[in-house]
Amino acid sequence: MKRTIGVLALQGAFAKHMEVLESLGADAVEVRDPEDLIGIEGLVIPGGESTTMSKMLVRWGLIEPVRNLIQGGLPVFGTCAGLILLADHLVNWDDLPRPAGLNITVARNAYGRQIDSFEAALDIELPGIPELSGMPFTGVFIRAPQIQLEPLGDDVEVLCRFEGLPVLVRKGSIIGSTFHPELSGDNRLHAWFLNDVVGSAGVGQRAG
Repeated sequence: MKRTIGVLALQGAFAKHMEVLESLGADAVEVRDPEDLIGIEGLVIPGGESTTMSKMLVRWGLIEPVRNLIQGGLPVFGTCAGLILLADHLVNWDDLPRPAGLNITVARNAYGRQIDSFEAALDIELPGIPELSGMPFTGVFIRAPQIQLEPLGDDVEVLCRFEGLPVLVRKGSIIGSTFHPELSGDNRLHAWFLNDVVGSAGVGQRAG
């Protein structure tokens, strides 16, 4: 079944996410205003510049509609800046307007500047998902945020760690990564989100 996935297209690496999703057979649609949310079965919030994305979310009246959909169970995948916008708590700038919904605390740009970007082999083990086991996933960290160990919500599942810190987490249908899976050349995480997270939300569970 072809699924319709919205990709927040205000700023950042949204085009690459759309390319990966479409390569997996999804219908990827750009989300720039509340009407674009109608009919989607999942939402990707890409990396980019979290402050700029926040301002544009406010300008286009998207924060409340996105927050309501997340609270209603719409599957969402936030990467890098997208993770920041999903975090319930931020270090040093907790009043940044954002949808939130993921009970974690995040430090922005914690690994340093653009020049400090790096790649790392990540071991991701998901029960019942052999596609993500046995072969490392390349994590691309670009001005990456860090998920703090404390406080970490009891309802948040850590799916992968790097140097002791969570880099991939899940709370129900909300997925967050500190890295850029769309730049890895490996579509396994997107396939898992599309087939298992969105798929398990139920056929016909569309926004709008």
